[in-house]
Amino acid sequence: MPATTPEQVNELLIEALTNGDLDAALAMYEPGASFVSNGETVSGIDAIRPLLESFIAVKPRFSLTAKPTARSGDLALTGNHWSLAGTDGDGNEIAMSGSSFEVVRQGTDGYWRFVIDNPDIGE
Repeated sequence: MPATTPEQVNELLIEALTNGDLDAALAMYEPGASFVSNGETVSGIDAIRPLLESFIAVKPRFSLTAKPTARSGDLALTGNHWSLAGTDGDGNEIAMSGSSFEVVRQGTDGYWRFVIDNPDIGE
């Protein structure tokens, strides 16, 4: 399901990651989108794919609290306070949390997608 509002981009991404649906998660990104991970920025779907695979691998359970959205035309700035619980490859429980900011854009098809996804802002 494509995002019809800026806020739905994050909601649908989290739903896809929780359900282990990599293709649906990647569909939330523009082809040239950038993703910030551990202070490094990668660009393009092929570079984002392994990062999303690593989220899916821990069988995540997310909690999100949305920040207010700022919108200007076909661009919007979204963000969340988030937490994640999951299980690593050795069966150990893991937990992470932080704050994120994202730039999303409405395409000519009317659907919103990530241009920049930065989940690593910290608390």
